[in-house]
Amino acid sequence: MQFFLPIAHMDVNIVLILLYGALVGFLSGLVGVGGGFLITPLLIFTGIPPIVAVSSGAAQMAGTASGASYLHWRHGNIDFKMGLILLLGGWLGGGCGVYLAKVLLRAGQFGNVVVFLYVILLGFIGLSMLIESLRAVFRPATAAAGATRAPDGAKSLLQTWVERLPWQTSYPVSGVRMSALGPLLLGVAVGVMTSLMGVGGGFIMVPAMIYVLKMPTKIVVGTSLFQLLFTTAAVSMMQAGVNHAVDPFLALILILGSVLGTKFGARLGARLPAEKLRLILALVVVAVAVKMVATLLITPSDVYDMAIEVH
Repeated sequence: MQFFLPIAHMDVNIVLILLYGALVGFLSGLVGVGGGFLITPLLIFTGIPPIVAVSSGAAQMAGTASGASYLHWRHGNIDFKMGLILLLGGWLGGGCGVYLAKVLLRAGQFGNVVVFLYVILLGFIGLSMLIESLRAVFRPATAAAGATRAPDGAKSLLQTWVERLPWQTSYPVSGVRMSALGPLLLGVAVGVMTSLMGVGGGFIMVPAMIYVLKMPTKIVVGTSLFQLLFTTAAVSMMQAGVNHAVDPFLALILILGSVLGTKFGARLGARLPAEKLRLILALVVVAVAVKMVATLLITPSDVYDMAIEVH
């Protein structure tokens, strides 16, 4: 069933887009990841222009994060003081990223930059997860010991640096005291990534908030979702206004698919061991990274023709 996307200026198979949303939702429910790092590559592989894939993917994340944020708010798991600082940084970084995307579009290099960033991101994350998952499956004790030591070392170095920053303030909900510059800079980094890659940045934000900012895990998840909701919504609006790149029909189809997929993923995730779940996600991420490498090496530099010719 073909459906015309007015912003992308092309016909797509609505069933295929629904399946993409369902796949990302399934993985989200299965292993607890947002899935934004998979939506953009899948849309590019389909032939959708990279700028539309990035912008519409951000809109899709805003839609799916709203429900989860509401639930965490109901349970009191959001540190609004911390979240507002992260959000301010996210808006600053998102605005810079949107205008950087505009510059890259004019130069005809946005597609190549997006693919290159995804190769680096997915390659690093995928290989790290794959190595950790294989160690957990074959040598659980060794993996557990290594996992315990690594965060302590990283925490001591980074936490010392954070404690020396100015503008120290208390966050009663999280029970921590730190400089406002730490979450502000973290929000800026996530905002830039959202604008250029269509990802929420949770895979960077959540570990940083736990190991560097030393926040409780349940507060981290709720606060991260709060920031994700309003950062992706703001980036989507800026992308629509500056680059005219958000396709509302594409985002809506993806949201519908992800809602359906999340339910099945959550049910299966409750039955499978954690090590196997991480291994499944690692294999998916590595496979997408390999495909992105092929796209980067084979496709032309024209941003709007890149993925179409490969497909």
